[in-house]
Amino acid sequence: MTRWLVRGGLVATCDDEHTTFEGDVAVDGGAIVALGPGAAAALAPPYRALDARGCAVLPGFVQGHIHLVQTLFRGMAEGVPLLEWLRRYIWPLEAAHDEASLTASAELGLCELARAGTTTILDMGTTRGHDAVFAACLRSGLRVIGGKAMMDAGRGVPKGLRETTAASLRESERLADAWHGRGGRIGYAYCPRFILSCSERLLRAVAEAAPARGAHVHTHASEHASERAAVRAIYGASDVEVLARFGLRGPHVVFAHGVQLTPGEMARLARAGTRVVHCPNSNLKLGSGIGPVRELLSRGVRVGLGADGAPCNNNLDAFHEMRSAGLVAGARSGPGSLDARAVLHLATLGGARALGLGDRVGSLEVGKRADLAVVSLADVHAAPALDPLVAVVFACQSRDVRHVMADGRLLVRDGEPLGFDAPRVAARAREEARRIGLAAGVL
Repeated sequence: MTRWLVRGGLVATCDDEHTTFEGDVAVDGGAIVALGPGAAAALAPPYRALDARGCAVLPGFVQGHIHLVQTLFRGMAEGVPLLEWLRRYIWPLEAAHDEASLTASAELGLCELARAGTTTILDMGTTRGHDAVFAACLRSGLRVIGGKAMMDAGRGVPKGLRETTAASLRESERLADAWHGRGGRIGYAYCPRFILSCSERLLRAVAEAAPARGAHVHTHASEHASERAAVRAIYGASDVEVLARFGLRGPHVVFAHGVQLTPGEMARLARAGTRVVHCPNSNLKLGSGIGPVRELLSRGVRVGLGADGAPCNNNLDAFHEMRSAGLVAGARSGPGSLDARAVLHLATLGGARALGLGDRVGSLEVGKRADLAVVSLADVHAAPALDPLVAVVFACQSRDVRHVMADGRLLVRDGEPLGFDAPRVAARAREEARRIGLAAGVL
């Protein structure tokens, strides 16, 4: 494995003290072995150098809620609220997927994510064909926790997505056996989509199966007022109460969104250790509201950031999410309620801790895996960058990313992805998107 010296940058470690310094990062065996002006002394020659002068060197971004299978649907589902968005567009499109389109969608998303400095994701697929997604993830070099969506109930679920309870559990178990731990970077998550598409029997079975396997649970909760009302009409309680009743709570459980959470529900999540991922741009686009991030953090809930999917965002860009997270927090809780350092923490170490990976990634510290991004501060839109962390969060853009590394493997060099032919990926995505859109009756 190549030894690397990331040389001459402003190193923002994103540790709990927000330590920054001018210097180098030494990488050997996929891990960070030294930091600081003398880091090169820790490397036995030969090693390769990455020039980081004029750049911030950051941990690779962690995105805790992504739908790679939806990247192909970018721009196909506009201008409607959540439940209509799912039933009219997203579910028919997912039902039309096949191996070729799933591969094209995953590669498009992974290429976009890597190019913009994201190195770790928690992903939710669709109900079928998830081997193609995992195969693309393994080729990409990103660190991925993910799994197939689970859907055995619900109004408006098309035949191509609906499963039996037994089949959904059986396929999840097969995927976990086949992919969990592959390459040292793939983890499995049970992904019951949300209460309205899952039976009580399925949710209770997931609550038992995931801890037994050491797997995550990844689901949507408290995203939109209409969703909450529909759950209450069925169960006479909120989605958070129902999920807890069925056993879906605890540090291995990740709720995407949490926009509609009440103070009592936030306290319940804090006591259980359940994690929440904030998706500000998705929530704005679907009219779901603004997540109570400051309130969650003040109660001790672990919170991360995520772009969600391309059709409800239209980007998978961590810079876009960071800027929006800071701005909408100001609108909800007052200016400065999430400052640049707090936002950057959500996108790095906070997000890693929300996924149970804080001992491996999320900060630049000796012994952690070498997941990092080198971001230029030199362009006019970021200058003068007197406070570089403010510049990274509120001024920098994905085009400023120069180099990206995950597990010591270089994924992006001089702004160009190494694991993907980006023009070919985009061209293939256009072909597959048209084919699938026509098959679903969306185009």
